[in-house]
Amino acid sequence: MKRRIFLQSSLAFGGASMMPALAQTVTESTYPAKLVKIIVPFPPGGATDVTARLIGQRLDELLKQRFVTENKPGGGSNIGTVLAARAPADGYTLLLCTITNAVNMSLFKEPGYDFLKDFAPISILSKAPSILVTSPNLPVTSVKELIALAKAQPGKLSFASSSVGTMPHLGGEVFKERFGLDITHIPYKGAAPALTDTISGVVSMGFITALSALPSIQAGKLRPLAVAASSRLALLPDVPTLSEAGVPDLELAGWFGLAAPAGTPAHIVDLLSAACAKIPSMPGIQETFTAQAAECITSTPADFTKFIRAEIDKWRTVIKLVGVEQV
Repeated sequence: MKRRIFLQSSLAFGGASMMPALAQTVTESTYPAKLVKIIVPFPPGGATDVTARLIGQRLDELLKQRFVTENKPGGGSNIGTVLAARAPADGYTLLLCTITNAVNMSLFKEPGYDFLKDFAPISILSKAPSILVTSPNLPVTSVKELIALAKAQPGKLSFASSSVGTMPHLGGEVFKERFGLDITHIPYKGAAPALTDTISGVVSMGFITALSALPSIQAGKLRPLAVAASSRLALLPDVPTLSEAGVPDLELAGWFGLAAPAGTPAHIVDLLSAACAKIPSMPGIQETFTAQAAECITSTPADFTKFIRAEIDKWRTVIKLVGVEQV
């Protein structure tokens, strides 16, 4: 925010000129003075929802105010994101943003918002790789066997995603194109129903975020074939990376972050970012994320802005590569 400096000709005017600065100091010291809402643009139960609740609980503790989540799913996350973008820029409505917001800048002709122009990035919160999983009923135990089955039965296999244009969708499309496979994409309204139908075998496979997939894998309800990361997960040491399984250069890491509507005062953005920076070292937080194959991380608003810009460019290239039409 640009500051204007006025030169006054008398002590009376000089005293008056101090009032805005005093008012700003009082405002800065009182935030947050009431409940803060975090809009989650996906249904309850998925990785985004879980992350928002975990972070919200820690912000409760750090800032001595309630941070509550409000699920506003639909439109590939655009409905909730637009609501957040149009909210008052006062720090009391935030967005739990994801990789989907970066993808949607190229996927949709008119998503209803501009991720960089309409938001003030606060901090990245966590990263979690995806895992290529299948229903235990599918007769494959490796990526090689999955590819062979798909080639032997063109058009019969399917893969799930939480919505069109999400990382699971684009990852599946890249996988298809890489090996010339005929596999049908089945989009869902959120990660939870996509996970449920993959477990039951309604769909054959999917790139599911580790945060969502791990409990079902550990319970034997999903079969992991490969981790879409540069290294194996400590919690799944026997599951190879995609590169080890014969699929190089396909890393799919979901990420979650916190953003405020554009125009939110810088002191509020900085305060929230500073609070987020303390979360990874809070008791039990890393263990909680690690148990779900995720990592709690943070960044400055400036670094998060650079990261978002790079993600928008990256996924624009992928969308063009796989030929996904704009919605």
